[in-house]
Parts: sequence; C-alpha cells; structure tokens
Amino acid sequence: MNHRPTRLQRSELAVPATRDRFFAKAAEGTADAVFLDLEDAVAPGQKDEARAKAIQALQDVDWGAKTVAVRVNGLDTPWALRDIVDVARQAPRLDLILLPKTSCAADVHFVDQILTLVEREAGRGKRCGIEVLIETARGVANVEEIAQASDRLEAMIFGVGDFSIDMRTQDRVFGRPNAHCAVLTDPDAAGQRHRHWNDQWHFAMARIATACRAWGLRPIDGPYTDFGDAEGYRACAERARALGFEGKWAIHPTQIALANEVFSPTGEELAWAARTGELLTQAAREGQGAIGSGGVLIDMAHDKLASYIVQRRDLIARNAPRTPQDIEESS
Repeated sequence: MNHRPTRLQRSELAVPATRDRFFAKAAEGTADAVFLDLEDAVAPGQKDEARAKAIQALQDVDWGAKTVAVRVNGLDTPWALRDIVDVARQAPRLDLILLPKTSCAADVHFVDQILTLVEREAGRGKRCGIEVLIETARGVANVEEIAQASDRLEAMIFGVGDFSIDMRTQDRVFGRPNAHCAVLTDPDAAGQRHRHWNDQWHFAMARIATACRAWGLRPIDGPYTDFGDAEGYRACAERARALGFEGKWAIHPTQIALANEVFSPTGEELAWAARTGELLTQAAREGQGAIGSGGVLIDMAHDKLASYIVQRRDLIARNAPRTPQDIEESS
C-alpha cells in the first residue's frame, strides 16, 4: 500500500457544490485541499443540480496543484450511485471521492469496485482515490478494518458532528469541548474543589489516528463549526496535531490560515531538527549511537523525528502556490 500518493492536507476547505460563485475563490485560496459538497450542505431538491455544478467546476476551474475531492451522498441514499459514477466518469481532474458515514470495510470495497469499473469503461488515465468520514459509532468501532479495506483509501477524517449525534451527546456546536465533560477534584488545602475538563473525543480520535498510522493513511480532523472562535479552533487543531493528525477541515475561509500554521513545522522545530542532525553526526564520529544535550538523551529515535520534520517542510515548499513573481522568473 506504499504506492499511495503523497498529498499535503493541512487544511481542507468545505465548499457547497450549489455555491458556484465560491469555486474560483476556493481554487485561488491557500487551502491545501478543497472538497465540493453534495451531501449535508445541499437540500434534497438540489442534489442533481449540485452534482452537475460540481462536475462543471472540476472541468472548467483551474485548481492548480490543490487536492480536489467531492463529498458524495451516503450509500444509504438514492443519490450515492449517480454521484460516484457521474463525477468519476465526467471529471478527470477529480483526486478523491469523499465517502461520508463510512461504517465498515464493505462500504469502501463497494466504492472501490465502482471506481474500478468506471475507470475501465471510461479509460480514465488518473486513478481516483478515496477518503472516508468516520462519523458513526460503528465507524469508530470498525476503524481498523476500514483502514485496510482498499489501496485506494488515502485518508480518514473524524466527522465530529454526526458522531456527536450518533453518540447522543447533545452537543449543538460541533467540534468544541463540552463543558459537562468534566469532574470535580477533591478539596484542596483551602477547601476549594476545582473543575477538571476532559476531552470527550480523545478515544475516537486516538483510535482513528492509530489505525491511519498503522496502515499508511492520513488522519485528518473534522469541522469546528463556531467559525467565529479562532482561539477555540486553534486549540482543537493543536490537540489533533498532538494526537498525530496532519490536517483539519476548514468550514470557513478564515480557518484556513490557522490550520496551515498549526500543521506546519515551527521555526523552533526546524532548528531542533537541524541541531539534532548535527549532534547525531557528532555522536557517530565518536562511535556512539546517542548523545546528551541539555540533560536530554538524543538517539536514533530523535533522528527519525527530525527527518519527518524536514520532510514535512519540503512537502509544504513543493506545494506552495506559485506567485506571479515565480511564474515570471520561470518563463
């Protein structure tokens, strides 16, 4: 499964497929990935119109180097089959089918087979990948088998909104912490008890991230629907990064820059990676596999982390949008 494309997916912008006036802006923006939504953002009576607009956008808009996906309707709806077949057949630019409410490996097997048949019939030269939304209790329970379902599968996204509904948590703003998920400490010396917040999504997110890393997929965090709360969005993105995720959805353009920043190496991390390489080179010259620095042991495990940080920096640089100056200098 190591032949999967390497994609940068720090930010994935949601664009309702009925809002065609947003397509060019999304293509010109700084999101690493964009998905055109045929599902939750589209009313039942507009499904056919949305599908047609998504196909037209994939044919006509210059998306540059962006990863472009289409979120189709769920496999339990009357629109799913036409969504998958028509988009894959008529839009050669399509990178990924985004499958919502993926609950078991059979869901992925089904979409994989449809894509195989469409590619064979249409002579499609570019293989279409799959990313899945894990947003049901069954999906989280089956996440390990889903991760192994197909070599087309590239990424898993934690769909916190529908997962909240499926788990009956009563959350009305999806993505941010729930103040009721907390306990009280014992009284301190002054007799005061303090509220200790918990993360109600830790189990689901950690399980998704672990399955992705075990099987070579990209774990991506889902929406934070309070798009006016930049501080809260950043905090949740940082939590996701700490759990091993490498990107997050942006449901509003103002969230793109935050996601890109959080899921990029910092200057301090890059300096640490360079220094770690120097220290381990020095240790190797001295016939050692490890070396102390500032009271911390640096060994070959740190070399792997340093290499990942540098690779991440290079991937971001390769995918950076070309400026007018870049174009002029290369001509």
